[in-house]
Amino acid sequence: MILYLGRRLLGVAGVLLAIAAVTFTIFYVLPSDPAAAACGKACSDERLDAIRAHMGLDAPLWRQFADFLTGIFTGRTMGTGQYALRCDFPCLGYSYENSENVWDLLVDRLPVSASLAVGAAVLWLLLGLSAGVTAALRKDTLTDRVLMVGAVAAASLPVYFTSVLLIYGLIRLTGLLPYPQYVPFTSDPLSWASNLLLPWLALAVLYAAMYARQSRGAMIESMAEPYIRTARAKGLPRRTVVVKHGLRAGMTPVLTIFGMDLGGLLAGAVITESLFGLPGVGRLFYGALTTGDQPVILGVTLLAATFIVVANLAVDLLYAVVDPRVRY
Repeated sequence: MILYLGRRLLGVAGVLLAIAAVTFTIFYVLPSDPAAAACGKACSDERLDAIRAHMGLDAPLWRQFADFLTGIFTGRTMGTGQYALRCDFPCLGYSYENSENVWDLLVDRLPVSASLAVGAAVLWLLLGLSAGVTAALRKDTLTDRVLMVGAVAAASLPVYFTSVLLIYGLIRLTGLLPYPQYVPFTSDPLSWASNLLLPWLALAVLYAAMYARQSRGAMIESMAEPYIRTARAKGLPRRTVVVKHGLRAGMTPVLTIFGMDLGGLLAGAVITESLFGLPGVGRLFYGALTTGDQPVILGVTLLAATFIVVANLAVDLLYAVVDPRVRY
C-alpha cells in the first residue's frame, strides 16, 4: 500500500506540473498584454517596459515558469527597487486587477465554495442513492419507471434553469427562504444552512438524477452476482444482503464519479455562485476571465486540478474499504 501510494503521489505531482505548464503556456501565447492594460492608454514605451519588467514579463517563458514554480514552494520577490513585492509561500502571484495576493484571494473564497459543495453533495447522495437503490430493488415495476422518468427529467434541466425556478418559487412568490447571503458556519450554523439551502437544492436536483441512474444500474448488477444468492441461501436478513453485500459492491462506480464531481465543485460552481451572488472561487474565476486576470485564472486552475486529482486518489484508496474484492 505504501508503494502504491508513493506511485500515485508521484503521478499526482506529474499531472499538476503538466497542467501548470500547459496553462502557463496558453497565457503566454495569448495576444493580450497585461502590462499594457496596467499602464493605460497614455503610456510611454519606457513606462511600459518598466511595468513589464516589474511583472516579470520581460524574461523568457522558461524563466517565468521556473520562477512561478519556485514561488509556490519557497515564495519569491516580484519586481525590483522600491516597487518590489514579497510574495510568501505558497506564492501564486498577485492579481493584475487589484494587486492582491492570489493565494489570499483563494483562501478567502474557498470556505464559500466548500460549504456549497459539501452541502450539495450530502443532499444529492441521499436523494440519488435512495432513489437508485429503491428503483433497483423494484426493477420493472411502476415505482422503478416513475423514479427513472423523474431522474431523466431532472437531469435534463440545466442548473441555471433550476436555480431561477427555485428563486422565483421559494423567494419571490412564497418568501419561505431568504435570498442567499453567505454566513460563516462558525458565526451562525442555522443562518449558514438556511442561506445555502437554495443553492444546495439547485445542484442536488441535477446531480441526484445522475446518481440515481448510476446507482440503479450498479445495484442491479451487484444483486445478480452469485455471492448475493449465497447470502440469501444462508438466511441472512434482507437488509444485510442489500446494504452490506449489494450496496457496498455497487458503490464502486458511484464513488468514481463522486470524486470527480466533489473535486470540481470544491474549486467553485461558476454558474450557481454567480446566480445566487455567492462570493466563492467560481465567481472569482468568472470575474478573472472577464478581465483577463491571468494570475488568478492560473491559481484557480491549479486549485481545481489539485482538488480533482486528490479526490481521485482518495476514491482509489476507498475502493478497498467499500469493496473487499479490490484488496486482492
